[in-house]
Amino acid sequence: MNDKSLTLKGVTWPRVLSFFSGLGMMAASVLTIRHFFLANYPATIFQGSFCDISAFFNCDSSAFSAISQVLGVPLGYFGLVLGLLVTLGAIFPSPAMERTNASLSLLNVLGVIGLAAYSVFVLHSLCLLCSGYYLFSILSFLLFALSGLGRGLGRFLRPSLKLLAVLAVLTLAGAYGFQQYHQVKKEAQSGSALQVVKQYYELPLVQSPSLISPFWTAKATDRFEDAPIQVIEYADFLCPDCVFLNQQLDQLKKEFTGKVNIAFQFFPLEAKCNTVVDKDFHQGACDLSFLAAHDPSKFLAIHDEIFANFNAARDPAWRLDLARKYGVEEGLADPQTQDLVRRIINTGAEFEKTSDRYAHGIRSTPTMIINNRLIIGTLPTRYLKAIFQALVDEREAGSRKFLENWVPRPKSR
Repeated sequence: MNDKSLTLKGVTWPRVLSFFSGLGMMAASVLTIRHFFLANYPATIFQGSFCDISAFFNCDSSAFSAISQVLGVPLGYFGLVLGLLVTLGAIFPSPAMERTNASLSLLNVLGVIGLAAYSVFVLHSLCLLCSGYYLFSILSFLLFALSGLGRGLGRFLRPSLKLLAVLAVLTLAGAYGFQQYHQVKKEAQSGSALQVVKQYYELPLVQSPSLISPFWTAKATDRFEDAPIQVIEYADFLCPDCVFLNQQLDQLKKEFTGKVNIAFQFFPLEAKCNTVVDKDFHQGACDLSFLAAHDPSKFLAIHDEIFANFNAARDPAWRLDLARKYGVEEGLADPQTQDLVRRIINTGAEFEKTSDRYAHGIRSTPTMIINNRLIIGTLPTRYLKAIFQALVDEREAGSRKFLENWVPRPKSR
């Protein structure tokens, strides 16, 4: 007769561990939900997302990915529910609760394996917050496997159908609430965009860098300062958030054709060529910069190909193939090319620090200087578009008085 039980044998170490595994799942889930909303719906212009860990350990890739939500419900919500059930099962044990949690732990660990594989092999990154949830989920599953009611695989296949039905109804009700909250956040972006525009104009003016990169991804006028929208984009070819910003700028370049200049200011977060910041995150980012800068006539094509193949670009063999394809192999050793890239990078040291943690204002990627105002990190596209539109309206109005009553223009039908 099998007398094993994870939760029905009094206060045992397995039961205590089960309790803490549930708490850990809940805590990690709350943090991932919080990060999802902060990344996608920042409340202010100062909460943009940027690369400050590494290309691989990066939570923003997950927050912006297609798997971050299900029908508007953040994926972390379902982890929160499962963690709560494990915790309650350890506090108020019953055979039905233990069998049901065991069944759910199997489904959860399979989901965790799938999500981790998707992150590593598709997104080529791993969210540290998500990893915490993965570890606590695996611990919970192992506890049920070693000490749970029943024998072998059968212990994971005997849930209480009545309890599952009740849990399903409660979970769906909570999911609906999250979905409505998510919708409110999306609808509130119009008002938030207005607030972000006002915050943008309250930012202190900064000088343009002493050397504005000659490598532009959008060109409306020959003189950089003559365009209504002037963007100096400090970016790293191996920064996940820079990929996201590149996609945003590609969209906005089409919407503001003839009104925007964008200078690509090389700023690879790699010690090989960047001494402005004490970071050595993205091996190969310097070489990609040298290749892109070697032949100005080929810069835009190389720039676009790198970002279109972001994950492959981390591979030295791919970089060598790229160099051969465009005939820019000499850029890897050409002193003039490397000197130009380093001089562009070093302009990052010209800006006053915005944090006591860093020596200079340019200290992470992406960082933009938009019409002489510095924005660190990415913003939702709607916010960035609102800033661009305000700059165009300002140029056309010839005065900033319009700002007092500025509202987003209605969408054209």
